[in-house]
Amino acid sequence: MLVELMVENLAVIERLRVRFHSGFHVLSGETGSGKSIVVDALGLLFGGRASAEMVRTGCEKARVSGIFELPEGAAARARLESLGVPIEEGEILLEREILANGKSRAFAASRPVTAGLLRDLAPVLGDIHGQHDQQRLFDRAEQLEMLDEFAPSQREPVSSLFEAWRAAREELDTLDHTEQERLRLADLWSYQVREIEGVSPKAGEDESLEHERKLLQNVTRLQENASAAYEALYDSPASALVQVRQAHKRIDDLSRIDAELAPLGESLGSVEALLQDVSYTLRDYLGKLEADPARLDQTESRLEALARLKRKYGGTLPAVLEFHETARQKLDSAESAEERRMELKARVDQAAKDYKAAAQKLSEARREAAAKLEKRVEQELAGLAMDRTRFRIAFSEGPWTANGLDTVEFLIAPNLGEEPRALDRIASGGELSRVALALKACISSSGKASSARRTLVFDEVDAGIGGRAAETVGRRLKQIAASNQVLCVTHLAQIAGFADHHYTVEKRESRGRTVAAIEELEGEARTREISRMLSGQLTPEALKHAEQLIRQGASG
Repeated sequence: MLVELMVENLAVIERLRVRFHSGFHVLSGETGSGKSIVVDALGLLFGGRASAEMVRTGCEKARVSGIFELPEGAAARARLESLGVPIEEGEILLEREILANGKSRAFAASRPVTAGLLRDLAPVLGDIHGQHDQQRLFDRAEQLEMLDEFAPSQREPVSSLFEAWRAAREELDTLDHTEQERLRLADLWSYQVREIEGVSPKAGEDESLEHERKLLQNVTRLQENASAAYEALYDSPASALVQVRQAHKRIDDLSRIDAELAPLGESLGSVEALLQDVSYTLRDYLGKLEADPARLDQTESRLEALARLKRKYGGTLPAVLEFHETARQKLDSAESAEERRMELKARVDQAAKDYKAAAQKLSEARREAAAKLEKRVEQELAGLAMDRTRFRIAFSEGPWTANGLDTVEFLIAPNLGEEPRALDRIASGGELSRVALALKACISSSGKASSARRTLVFDEVDAGIGGRAAETVGRRLKQIAASNQVLCVTHLAQIAGFADHHYTVEKRESRGRTVAAIEELEGEARTREISRMLSGQLTPEALKHAEQLIRQGASG
């Protein structure tokens, strides 16, 4: 529930700090005093729309802060944790800043957040119901939301199954729409695969062939140079090997006389062995060299075939091989598309069957909940001086959505003998206010909501009613306040008399400017305010009537 609200530079409010309590709160004041601005401030903390017009003239920014005591129960805390909002000592601080240029900033537990997160957080903390919310009653989608809020239904499985069906359907549609393009591309991929496989390139083949071609093109030169080198090293009478052997023999003779020259002989022995190895390698190389014009033609033809592939499919042989693998995979995929289509069709059919079964189960649960809600609303309306009113929820099957198959419409027959009709065609302003309150009362006290103490704000929902109906509205709000914190902006003394806490909002002049101030009333001050609400004057009769209303409200 709301513990404290701080407002700075919002509209006509310069600075405001208000403590709230549990139970039923009433905010009253003259028309235009700024009562609804307090509600607007709370709406900002619940993620409401911000605008530059909200900022007090001449100020750089407006700021709203609220301390909320968290509802009891693991569900509420789990929701907060899922949104990434830290919990400290059972309370949370929400803040909203509106800059003069219209931009806004939001904070939760002193951490920057989005206004969207505040909107997600709002249902855990409270709800605001004002005259604009009565328009929600005319919206069928909102009516379905209210029905599901009354008796929380298993919409999640339906939503998941709907998304699975839609995804499968979109995939199938995409496959069908691209069939012609798929066939055209399949022909192209088939040609490309055949062309590459016709050449059948191997990794590194082009480099090997380039080397072989170079040898074949220069075989005569290679033979001449290799033969000359072989002769110079080994085969001529004056070859290097002969000269080294002679030198080696001379050194051996010298080392018999001078042993210090023995290492030179060993070195020449190594040189002799090396020259011999090089000579034998050149001899073997010469044995392999052979002019082969036919093989040269084959090599050049093969290299040209590989070059054509490289020009068309990537510039290098590895790129050609990669292209071939990709094209083959695409061709395999295209050739199996019909099989894929049949699989998708079966998946779509099964997803549709699963969705429809879950949606029908959800519809049955909703119809059971609707029957209960009808009775509950009629009971509430009877307590709001509409005891002959019939309330019905009509069902029809709509298009498939994540919320199921149902379209609902709230119908009402305020007078005996009339057929229930749509709210916007038959309900008066006062009747609509009471229907809205009855629905809010039923929803706020149903299911999980009854165990979570939230802040429920009613902004002039008493518009268009008075007398006995006003008294019953006040009594019902007090009953709702037994399990929730209730804040009500009202101009009716009959409702204010039931309040546990009464605040008055008034405009004052400060330093040549108008400011709104709020004050909690007790004792005589409260009696005078209710007297003013009754007659506009502080007459003895009005004061006496006000005291009577307060006593009546205190007794429930």
